[in-house]
Amino acid sequence: MAMQSINPATEEVMATYQEHSGAQVEEALAGAQRAFESWRKSPFKERSQRMREAATYLRSHKTRFATLMTQEMGKPIAESESEIEKCAWNCEFYAEHARRFLANKRVRTSSQLSYVAFDPLGVILAIMPWNFPFWQVFRFAAPALMAGNTCLLKHASNVSGCALAIEEVFSAAGLPKGAFRTLLVPGASVEPVIGDPRVAAVTLTGSDVTGSKVAEAAGRNLKKTVLELGGADPFIVLEDADIATAAQVGARARNQNTGQSCIAAKRFIVVENVADAFEAQFTRAVAQLRTGDPMQRETQVGPLARADLRDALEDQVQRSVAQGARVTTGGRRLERKGYFYEPTVLLGVTPTMAVFREETFGPVAAVVRAKDEAEAIRLANDSAFGLGASVWTADLKRAQAVAREVQSGSVFINGMVASDPRLPFGGVKRSGYGRELSQFGIREFVNIKTVCVGSPATPQAPRSE
Repeated sequence: MAMQSINPATEEVMATYQEHSGAQVEEALAGAQRAFESWRKSPFKERSQRMREAATYLRSHKTRFATLMTQEMGKPIAESESEIEKCAWNCEFYAEHARRFLANKRVRTSSQLSYVAFDPLGVILAIMPWNFPFWQVFRFAAPALMAGNTCLLKHASNVSGCALAIEEVFSAAGLPKGAFRTLLVPGASVEPVIGDPRVAAVTLTGSDVTGSKVAEAAGRNLKKTVLELGGADPFIVLEDADIATAAQVGARARNQNTGQSCIAAKRFIVVENVADAFEAQFTRAVAQLRTGDPMQRETQVGPLARADLRDALEDQVQRSVAQGARVTTGGRRLERKGYFYEPTVLLGVTPTMAVFREETFGPVAAVVRAKDEAEAIRLANDSAFGLGASVWTADLKRAQAVAREVQSGSVFINGMVASDPRLPFGGVKRSGYGRELSQFGIREFVNIKTVCVGSPATPQAPRSE
């Protein structure tokens, strides 16, 4: 069976890739297990060097990789270049900090010596989406590899070129043969890989529906999972917010990556007495975004990655308009080659509408009015998802109080939600569980092992440090 990469801006077939055979999958599994036996014993100095080499290789091939990314899934070229830089930063971050994150932790007990060690688990299977083809992978791979694990990647079929390019990066960086391998297989072929005893754990970024299926398959085999799933992030604007800044940042927060981001702002919840001003300025800011050829540097919004994604977004808008939402800009597909949909603002949105209840994966913003702060919080939490959120107010003490009430994995105050290697990333509710990035992310795929040396005859009261 063949997999095709189709340029979403031109609808042209870029490349065709043959699905890996069962024998090729077996070879990758066996190779990853063999590589683990040596890689797990490698010193942190060696792992750090390999990770720094990966960062160097990414930067030296940035133009090629960014162009591939844009051609395979339509990301504006400037965003593709930034994504490569972020991957390199992540490699360098873990090269510098992994040893400290995984150092033995001494604990005072009645034993002569007690400590917690962090040992690698083995082969980690990653099932990754197309929307950030490089970043989603490096977000898991850099910490997993620095912890001493090896990795198998099952990427989205429409970005197979990116998947193979990432394997190239780690090979060029000097990792042992088999330490990072790409599997070109369809989603239907993943379950046997999850169940293979050589796979120690699974990480997935994707939809909540796919996450449930992967968690079920992993659970049957008692495999650890980390799931980063969908989001319907609230963007809360209180009455004392800087409306002009909130509107400008909100336009980019909704339309970053052509709106195809789990942590893009999606539900704009605005208190009543500043709603008119925000809606007018926000609509104007969205209408001014430049949509077009993603290879042109001035383009801010490109095509959606696939035709079916554009069709699904169009259906969500049409169903919401039928329920009473009002389009103030956009609201239609562009009549041109490519899977383009206009950046869109919908006003008068209520919690019963599709654009409020469902994750909208594209350049469509839903604006909801709240009578006050309490109702804004209630509306923000009235969602199956809980990935990111932002709060806009001049009162930082108030903002932090609101942040504690919002049910999400992260809250950004007077700023756009973003992932950062220094901070944990993940969600709650149907946005998944577990964390990526920071010291918390690297500890997801290790055996947190207690080691005690000797014991006195009389136990003492426990103390810890």
